Amino acid sequence: MTDHVLTLNAGSSSVKFALYPAARPEGAPRLSGIADGLGSRARLRVQGAGGAVLADGVLAGQGGAGASHDDALRATLGLLGEHAPDVRVAAVGHRIVHGGVEFDHPVAIDDAVLARLAALETLAPLHQPHNLEGVRAARHAFPGVPQVACFDTAFHRAQPELNQRFALPRALHDEGVRRYGFHGISYESICAQLAARGLLAGRVVAAHLGHGASICAIRDGRSVATTMSFSPLDGLPMGTRCGRLDAAVVLYLLQQRGMAPERIARLLYRESGLLGLSGITGEMRELAASTEPAAREAVDYYVEHACRELAAMCAALDGID
Repeated sequence: MTDHVLTLNAGSSSVKFALYPAARPEGAPRLSGIADGLGSRARLRVQGAGGAVLADGVLAGQGGAGASHDDALRATLGLLGEHAPDVRVAAVGHRIVHGGVEFDHPVAIDDAVLARLAALETLAPLHQPHNLEGVRAARHAFPGVPQVACFDTAFHRAQPELNQRFALPRALHDEGVRRYGFHGISYESICAQLAARGLLAGRVVAAHLGHGASICAIRDGRSVATTMSFSPLDGLPMGTRCGRLDAAVVLYLLQQRGMAPERIARLLYRESGLLGLSGITGEMRELAASTEPAAREAVDYYVEHACRELAAMCAALDGID
């Protein structure tokens, strides 16, 4: 048996994993894979060392429903035993979206940490519950094995205080109503790759473009500003999230349309963005291939607002190198 490190990223619409030899964690993974399209047309793909495809097919849910995060986690953990029977998982690293103000660096997960992270679920309802499902599943599958949380918000705690505030009363900021920023693990990876090429010094704008999307202004490897703020809802339009929105729209939906907060949350998180604009899908690849005028409009809207946010990040850096 050889010791390996398992990394697990249970995101808003996918579960990704990779298995690295503990003696050489910076190298290529022994296994890696992704289950995406969860909740609708889910698919599971797994690759071995060298990129050999070990599995690629539809991931079915229980009772004929679309596969859930729970289904994906079970399938992922099952594949480890099937394709790497000689492996002993010595540690598990988890991507956790929200660390609040408290968690600004990776931490070992115990019951107390798990409880504090669960208290942040209302700040990232599409992600945090799934992240913590992954933690609980791994703790059950590998009892006694160290579990470590790495936070998407931690990278942005280096921002100037000015860029972590809203123009709201100071008491609300002190209570936690502030700009947190997300996708920090992705930006840390980008910084590491730029540094390896001698390109990190100076002013850099980086973009994380997926089902969730953001742009970050980085100076000498440190976050200066980013498009997401209090939640992963802000900034760029995304697959099903609205992105930047006049707060009065929410007041209108509450006061004039009589919509319940839960209904508004579903609208803004799950029914807007590219899906809402097109009325077809939130998947960019499908929209780009479509001949429907509404699909073209959704893509054009995405590009227009990505350019606006890119310009804003350049302004935050007083230029770009």
